[in-house]
Amino acid sequence: MNLSSDQQILWQRGWLKLDGTIVTTWAMMAVMALGAKLVTRRLATEGVISRWQGGLEIVVTAIEKQIKEAGLDRPEKYLSFLGTLFLFVATASLCTLIPGFTPPTGSLSTTAALALCVFIAVPLFGIREQGLGGYLKTYTEPTIIMLPFNIISELSRTLALAVRLFGNMMSGVMIIGILLTITPYLFPIVMTALGLLTGMVQAYIFSILAAVYIAAATLARKPPKAALKRSS
Repeated sequence: MNLSSDQQILWQRGWLKLDGTIVTTWAMMAVMALGAKLVTRRLATEGVISRWQGGLEIVVTAIEKQIKEAGLDRPEKYLSFLGTLFLFVATASLCTLIPGFTPPTGSLSTTAALALCVFIAVPLFGIREQGLGGYLKTYTEPTIIMLPFNIISELSRTLALAVRLFGNMMSGVMIIGILLTITPYLFPIVMTALGLLTGMVQAYIFSILAAVYIAAATLARKPPKAALKRSS
């Protein structure tokens, strides 16, 4: 029984190998890209809109609202990145309903890659908003003594993101796999539904934490007057 898609070796030649994680990840990305292309090919700005467009607008509006509530004033600037993170993890959870499918988010390599994306995106957004000098100064606030601690904080929260997502997604797959070997099919069905709910929650938490980290990087050096004007 394979609890992780990393264990599913589909092709190997020497040190080069193709495992289930790579295949399922790229298959999911292809399906998501194709789905986005089909849904957005005939968008209407007035009159009657299709059900697909209506559903898409609901999802986009909900994500923008959550990004704004996380502390980012212009959510449209971060929608493409944070929205993609949420939809990828959520889609991986939904795909667990497919018999025999092992979600790539149950692999530590996938969750580490997602966390690495956040690790890179945080300073990029911070530098775009504050400039290189302004962003680097945040590492020495309130004093230069905080420099090593702030660097450790950047690394530790990236590790925490990866381990948190991996642990929660992997635990659901493991429980279902164990129950399949010792119980009838009723309990695995219930646990699959519970795992789907857990996966959706983890998708929300992961994207919200990424938004909070980006908000901290982009708003840390805002001038007091600008902050006062924004709050008013």
